[in-house]
Amino acid sequence: MEPNIKEVATRIRLLREDMGFSQQEMAEATGRTQEEYAAQEQGDQDLSFTFLYKCADKLGVDVIELLTGENPHLSGYSLTPNDGGLSIKRRAGFEYLHKAPHFRNKLAEPFLVTAPYLEEVQEQPIHLSYHEGQEIDYIISGHMRFAYEEHVEDLGPGDLLMYDSGRGHGMIATGGEPCVFLAIVLKPQRDAIS
Repeated sequence: MEPNIKEVATRIRLLREDMGFSQQEMAEATGRTQEEYAAQEQGDQDLSFTFLYKCADKLGVDVIELLTGENPHLSGYSLTPNDGGLSIKRRAGFEYLHKAPHFRNKLAEPFLVTAPYLEEVQEQPIHLSYHEGQEIDYIISGHMRFAYEEHVEDLGPGDLLMYDSGRGHGMIATGGEPCVFLAIVLKPQRDAIS
């Protein structure tokens, strides 16, 4: 199942209104102009994972609640079969498969990510994202070019990255094939305490 962008955008709008936040406050929380935020809240633009993560943080909900309209309900453990998870297709064909969508009060968000190989981006600067916390990326198959501010690394199967995701980071698949990696997004310490 893949979330419908218009439904997700509506949930964000309703939560924002219910909590009494202005579009300007949400724009500031998500690092967008008010016009950019308004377009995303109306469902007129794709919703990046970083945008959704920042909205969930500001609204005080699990990102899964924004995506599905349901609160995660498991607290002891969560088992997701090999082919299971919540599919989130975002930015330039990247597919994120959330591997523990029903576990509540998560200290981390685990994703199986498939980055498509795109010839047209190989010689361009890599788009950088920012979200509070830390991230661990473990390369399963394919090759990746990882940019972290002004640093660039080329990675392959078995390589692992851990980094401060509040600083500029981005990646593209290289080598003529998609890159599949496990991404574990660790929430900021202040969130982990509650």
